[in-house]
Amino acid sequence: MFELLRLHRRRALARLAALALCGMAAVPAAFAAPDAQALLAASDAVRNPSRPFSVTVNLLEYRNARQTDNNTLSVYSKADPNGGQFNTLIRFVAPQRDANKLLLKNGNDLWFYDPASQASIRLSPQQRLLGQASNGDVVTVNLARDYQASWLAEEDVVDGERTTRHCHKLGLAASSPDVTYHRVEMWIEVGSARPVKARFFAQSGHLLKTAFYRKFQPQLGRERPTEVVIIDGLDPAWVTVMRYSDWALREVPDAWLQRDFLPRFKPE
Repeated sequence: MFELLRLHRRRALARLAALALCGMAAVPAAFAAPDAQALLAASDAVRNPSRPFSVTVNLLEYRNARQTDNNTLSVYSKADPNGGQFNTLIRFVAPQRDANKLLLKNGNDLWFYDPASQASIRLSPQQRLLGQASNGDVVTVNLARDYQASWLAEEDVVDGERTTRHCHKLGLAASSPDVTYHRVEMWIEVGSARPVKARFFAQSGHLLKTAFYRKFQPQLGRERPTEVVIIDGLDPAWVTVMRYSDWALREVPDAWLQRDFLPRFKPE
């Protein structure tokens, strides 16, 4: 009798072990995380055309819902065929006091040129340009080239137009100290790869700003965000809006993207 009970018990334990193993084998297939780096690259392709292009960027600063400043920039961008990251030349258009000043990103170098002094000064991408918009925010960037992405979750988030979007949440860790932000959390819409929301952090862990990508419109072959709303990490009443217009595919000569050429640059 005792032998029979022991036999039944061994068979029951064997069945439970088999079921547990089957369940463990199914978990990776059922819950395998998406390729975070591929998702980030797909989102980059939504934000940035793959061919050389120009775009006008209007920066508007608001404090307590009242506009306090305004700046207009002409942006010329071209991907480096060697590394894939964008090189960008920015010409200040308005206000008049800043007209024809230049900002150049070539590789990891960022230069500011003032025609009045004919001097070029090296800048940090973290330095503010206007309100919450930094130098690194206005130059064209492939985040997948500068950050290592990890998949964190799949969740719903309210976008900049108060619509709930089902998104992949990614964590981005800087690949080098030269990038604008030490760490980023980014929400990318499932299915469309549209960037929806991002939170940018300093090395200390302090939240610097939150950005919402909105007003998607057909531009240069696909739907792209034409407005980015940036909210200060400490003061939510301090807001900067970046509006993109006049998109165009165009030639961007390599000479324009060299520091030595800045004094000779003439807008077409």
